[in-house]
Amino acid sequence: MAQDPPNVAQQAGHDPAGEVVDLCRELIRMDTSNYGDQEGPGERKAAEYVAALLDEVGIEARLHESEPGRTSVLARWGGSASDRGGLLLHGHLDVVPAAAEDWQVDPFSGEVKDGYVWGRGAVDMKDFDAMLLSVVRARQRAGRVPERPITLCFTADEEAGGHHGAQVLVDEHAEELEGCTEAVGEVGGFSATVRGRRVYLIEAAEKGMAWMRLTARGTAGHGSMINPDNAVTRLAGAVARIGAYDWPVRLTPTMRTLLAAVAELAGTEATPDNAPALIEEFGGAARMLGAVIRNTANPTMLGAGYKVNVIPTEATAHVDGRFLPGYEDEFFATLAELVGEGVEIEHVSHQQPWETPYDGDLVDAMTRAILAEDDDAVVAPYLMSAGTDAKHFRRLGLRSYGFVPLRLPDDLDFTALFHGVDERVPVDALEFGARVFDRFLDGA
Repeated sequence: MAQDPPNVAQQAGHDPAGEVVDLCRELIRMDTSNYGDQEGPGERKAAEYVAALLDEVGIEARLHESEPGRTSVLARWGGSASDRGGLLLHGHLDVVPAAAEDWQVDPFSGEVKDGYVWGRGAVDMKDFDAMLLSVVRARQRAGRVPERPITLCFTADEEAGGHHGAQVLVDEHAEELEGCTEAVGEVGGFSATVRGRRVYLIEAAEKGMAWMRLTARGTAGHGSMINPDNAVTRLAGAVARIGAYDWPVRLTPTMRTLLAAVAELAGTEATPDNAPALIEEFGGAARMLGAVIRNTANPTMLGAGYKVNVIPTEATAHVDGRFLPGYEDEFFATLAELVGEGVEIEHVSHQQPWETPYDGDLVDAMTRAILAEDDDAVVAPYLMSAGTDAKHFRRLGLRSYGFVPLRLPDDLDFTALFHGVDERVPVDALEFGARVFDRFLDGA
């Protein structure tokens, strides 16, 4: 397939990737660790930095602080000539914590090493924040402002469910998002190599989230005596059954489309029976994609007791449950059976799944932008296993996609870097992403 001609902005001399590496490094150096309990530095410093970058090129930014230090940024950009609704472009400023002693480099150094930018947030998701800022600033300076109304949004608290970030914006500042009909954020647009072909995965769906606390109560007593009403035993049985359960394969429209594309590369047809084998074609990415052809529930935390010879009254566990669009009832019915009697289920966070049809002008623009930079690629949708701020923005009726374009080395286990040790992103992938996103805005 022949490449598109250079886009007009590049012909005019502006470089959409000119700042992307430096901006990514600067954002990483700002520790915005989110511990999920209101401890930590918050996002205020990064939010002020982003606002200053936008203000510098004449884009008025507004800060919204839901709690001290928990700060999000909103800005209006673009024109009003388009007869289409507005487009929301969103990224988050917080990151998960990092234990420095486990890393090869300081996780908040933004160091460039071996052709990569290293640091917490390099792929989740200060890379996209930097891409978006680099492209918007370059276009603004060159007078290449899109005709379509665009809202730029950089949120707090995504890594703990968005309750102090995107949820607050939707619940309390919806007027700032008025007119938006579509949204683009994380996680998608990255490449995986299947049978020698790069497949770029566009997020078009997301599993629902059920973070749950299980509580078993029993009769306290001396550890040396017989006790048939032991809360720890009851809870341990429930946790073991949940952890061992083999959830059945369920294919949503998004995953049927992706697996059909992979099956074509593999010379076969996609079916529920061979879906796990087709997922394995993705190599390291199968870790994530294998979780989106079924519901999942993983026990993650346990708590009980205060002394070895005291049987406690109460025992607790936390479970991270994720359910597919259309399969929430099946998920919770199965979970209730696995937990059994005598264990209470309480929701810590319960957010709905979503699935956007993989069609329309926005999808066409994403596809064209990738193929203009990588003409032998395959572009297809996928369903995301984790949660993003799209869950909140979807409540406003927005069609949502994840599109952070990255052309990655064949041997990079990219999905392992999300929340992982030695998180890093290739320098040339950042620059590729900025160029692609610039092209995308020409057609979005």
